[in-house]
Amino acid sequence: MFSGFIKKEQLDSSKLVLNQPLRKPVEPHAFQPEKDYEAHRSDIQQLQLWAGVLVVLPVFLQAPWVRINPLSACLFTVVLLGGGIALALIGKRGWVSVGELLVGVSGSWLAGCLFWGWLRAQPCWHLPVESLVLPIALIGLSSRWRVSSSFYLASLVGTACTDLMMVLTGVMNQWPAVVEAPLQQSPQLLHETAQQLLHPQPLLALISAAALIVFLAQVMQQRVRLASQWRSTWAVASSVLRTTVLIDGLFLFAALINPALSGLI
Repeated sequence: MFSGFIKKEQLDSSKLVLNQPLRKPVEPHAFQPEKDYEAHRSDIQQLQLWAGVLVVLPVFLQAPWVRINPLSACLFTVVLLGGGIALALIGKRGWVSVGELLVGVSGSWLAGCLFWGWLRAQPCWHLPVESLVLPIALIGLSSRWRVSSSFYLASLVGTACTDLMMVLTGVMNQWPAVVEAPLQQSPQLLHETAQQLLHPQPLLALISAAALIVFLAQVMQQRVRLASQWRSTWAVASSVLRTTVLIDGLFLFAALINPALSGLI
């Protein structure tokens, strides 16, 4: 009698245990991309700042240098490349990224010197020359030099968009006349060409293109928040595209206000 009672109690107890829901295992160290991004926010912002500065550099240094002595400007590519590699390999923490950016800058710098030094009156050659190191940059995306490749490729995308808008707005047709005109006439020709962009149709095209590039840069910026080995790559590309839009806007403004400051003539 007592044995039956005990057995019944045991069965009831086991039933209660079986009916209890299993608890979900707790992951004490679950990875949170947003917190990881916040922890590295300062480094990312510094990287993007340097990328933007190195986009602006050719406007103030390369353009006048190439007009004076294109060969020495081309040879400066060796300094950029060598200095960039040295910083990337043996530099301290903050300078490694700068070195990687300089390696990317060297590709854009060389292409820019070749075009503006010897082919500036041939706008159809602009994009092909700027694409000179494209195969190397694509290979670099799968190596430790992905930040370098990102800078160069984003710069190339910005250049392609600018050239496309110049074709669509009719500015490309005026390019040879502006760059080959005597120094006394070229500012006026550039000013007149810039004024053509203020008409409704080309102005709408320019605004639409700028908005599209900014949107693309914003999409890239959102990817920066995802923790991965591509975080720095997206950060650099986003900064380069945004700075490109800014530089193009400043170029148009300078061409309207004071063409001599545009860097083209």
